[in-house]
Amino acid sequence: MTTATPSSVAVAMLLALGLFGCDALPGKAKAREATASPDVRFPALYRGQCAGCHGADGRLGAARPLNDPVYLALVPAQQLRQVIAEGVSGTMQPAFAMRAGGGLTDTQIETLVQGLVRTWARPEAAVGAAIPPYAASLGDRERGKAVFAAACAGCHGDDGRGGLKAGAVTDPSYLALVSDQHLRTTVIAGRADLGMPDWRGYLPGRALGSEEISDVVAWLAAQRRPVPGRPGGE
Repeated sequence: MTTATPSSVAVAMLLALGLFGCDALPGKAKAREATASPDVRFPALYRGQCAGCHGADGRLGAARPLNDPVYLALVPAQQLRQVIAEGVSGTMQPAFAMRAGGGLTDTQIETLVQGLVRTWARPEAAVGAAIPPYAASLGDRERGKAVFAAACAGCHGDDGRGGLKAGAVTDPSYLALVSDQHLRTTVIAGRADLGMPDWRGYLPGRALGSEEISDVVAWLAAQRRPVPGRPGGE
């Protein structure tokens, strides 16, 4: 997993923030009130609701880039709708739908989903290998340890606590902020804005298989430890 991320835990924690709208740090992100300005145009909605975390042009924000054709090829449109509308429990991703306590109408949410795809998706993004399934059950953690050693340790260090090229991915503070699905998504889509390749670029001559991805995510998830102040911590 090659990447140019800094090695500090603080940066890793910022990169782990949820999908949209981190306008109330520190603490749980909150969806901005949009009912007073019912603009349904994508640029205005993105600028007001998403750019604070994901960057003005969808890249190099505190959270995952949305200006990423591989990511948009991976994530089903219905999943984007659900995450925007309902948030992600246990993460910094807030709910944006009015019915869930946010400020966006269903029309505005649909405008965001369609605008992301229309603006930044590219049909050729996954050429060369079939894109793995977005969601899958966790695999075998022992096999995942071997996958990590072969595909990831060169950048993230043998124990995942940071190397010369990339930051920590087994730090408890980082793992407490991200879901298993976030880990899987990151392994598959990479972080193009930070120099981290997608699933096709970790091993010489071949892409990671779907089972290998499930296994390495299982190993990463198994490294979670209680963190004071976080759910499950002391």
